[in-house]
Amino acid sequence: MYATTQPLRPIQPLSDQLISQIAAGEVVERPSAVVKELLENALDAGATTINIRLEQGGVKRIAITDNGRGIAPEQLPLALARHATSKINSLNELENVATLGFRGEALASIASVSQLTLTSRTADAQHAWEICGVQGSDQKNTVAPSSGSQGTTVDVQDLYFNTPARRKFLKTEQTEFGHCAEVVRRIALSRPDVAFSLTHNGKTVDHWSVNDIAKRSAHILGSEFSGARLPLEETAGPLHLHGFIGLPTTSKARGDAQYFYVNGRFVRDKLLTHAVRSAYQDVLHGDRYPSYVISLDLDPALVDVNVHPSKIEVRFRDSRAVHQFVFHAVSRALAQTSATAFGAVPSPTPAPSGALPWLRDAQQTTFSPQFQQQYGVAQTTANYGALFNTDTAVTDGSNNYSSGASPLPVFNGGAAQTMSDEEFPLGFALAQLHGIFILAQNTKGLALVDMHAAHERILYEQLKNALDDNAMQVQPLLIPITFYADDVEVGTAEDSKETLQSLGFDIAVMSPTTLAIRAVPTLLRNADAQSLARDVLRDVREYGGSRVLVERRNELLGTLACHTAVRANRMLTVPEMNALLRQMEATERADQCNHGRPTWVQLGLSDLDKLFERGR
Repeated sequence: MYATTQPLRPIQPLSDQLISQIAAGEVVERPSAVVKELLENALDAGATTINIRLEQGGVKRIAITDNGRGIAPEQLPLALARHATSKINSLNELENVATLGFRGEALASIASVSQLTLTSRTADAQHAWEICGVQGSDQKNTVAPSSGSQGTTVDVQDLYFNTPARRKFLKTEQTEFGHCAEVVRRIALSRPDVAFSLTHNGKTVDHWSVNDIAKRSAHILGSEFSGARLPLEETAGPLHLHGFIGLPTTSKARGDAQYFYVNGRFVRDKLLTHAVRSAYQDVLHGDRYPSYVISLDLDPALVDVNVHPSKIEVRFRDSRAVHQFVFHAVSRALAQTSATAFGAVPSPTPAPSGALPWLRDAQQTTFSPQFQQQYGVAQTTANYGALFNTDTAVTDGSNNYSSGASPLPVFNGGAAQTMSDEEFPLGFALAQLHGIFILAQNTKGLALVDMHAAHERILYEQLKNALDDNAMQVQPLLIPITFYADDVEVGTAEDSKETLQSLGFDIAVMSPTTLAIRAVPTLLRNADAQSLARDVLRDVREYGGSRVLVERRNELLGTLACHTAVRANRMLTVPEMNALLRQMEATERADQCNHGRPTWVQLGLSDLDKLFERGR
């Protein structure tokens, strides 16, 4: 062990230089922190163009030039003084701060651990002025005439030259540059109305012109995000949420594409992250991360940004209200990921049930006489609990179904032209592939549907809605099904009777080793009752009795839905396949299964042309 002998000294005030260096330990953690502070100052000064030049990952040099208002020459020494700022002047202004920076620590702290030159020119000045200061608290540094256009340049060289121990903790040049570049991206995303240019070791790395957030986010997060994102726009009282969230199918293994802003300030707030994560919980696998660019605007008096030295965390006056607002807004946007979004980014506003013909009755699929005649599709009125357990789905191995089911429809060019994206986005079934996929023709080309994943999502959403509305319909069994149960299963059935009943199950204890299933949820009536009962008892036991309906509801309902969803190698009739397509179009979140995987993909005619090299 190292000796930690404390020298005996009288209490004495610290020097201004040491105070600044201690503050620098909080504010200037690494070169990227310098970039962040200087960029925020530039934006607070009203800059519309900002150039960032870095050398050796920012350790050798960080030079940031803006075209903002500039600093008057007599104010330059104060700019390098500790706790000197033009942004707040009272406690009331601190509690309603609307600027990114406000403490007056940044330049003083940076100057205390670097060779800093500050050059600035105001609109009414004949030329620029500059000040060179190593010690940020020293206001006696000389202000001298300089050259330059309106705005400010902060040139920071040899970071940590006078604190070599701190410099040893820095990573490689490329790593430090990566952190700096990420800070620039974060701030550029928050201000698409400002042009940014980033160079490293004399080479231009990124340049973003003034644009809208849609194009700026596409540039920074890439084409995969821009091609699979949902718009977000909701307002409730003083809260306004806007931006884009990525579809679950474009989730990532790391959470490095998550950008959340509060009043224009990038934050990593646990409350906000949890709200978004909770909204994705039943469309995203547990080890995947969604991508998003979200901004929350609210009255500055309702949020405290002065709770962390780097201002990366915030505290809300009414955290519960903010959490619920963000959660429900993101949930509503994700709810639109159904086939109704075919061919376009879906609207974040849920469509009224009467707006589309196939939403009039979620349990009934109705085809017009025109479509029945053209496509050979029979009128289908079916409850999905029974639809996939009919005997009409038996096939002799050919394309001709037994039991009088309709033959596969024959599509031609004229018939395809009569389809409507609005009424039938997924089109109509052509065939079933290997008992797993449904092939359907729509106006864009070919839709390929994973029938089990799609049906599982449909049942899952129906179960959720029924449970939320306290409307879980129960199907009593004419003859109760008895089965052998161990002590744990019997104990769970006894202790969690109310929870099971709320889920639609009536499981009675007949003896110390026997349970009887007397009723099951109507939506699941065609599942293997014994297997279903064992699984629900297991989940209720593992998740903690009544807690299952609050904390682990989605996992439990996912288990139930999986039991009843149509299985692979189950041959369906054409009416059954078309009925499934219509239900997908009427179901929220139907684009993904419960684990975030796609339930269907679209192959356009151009994609098919490429496969066969047509047009060459």
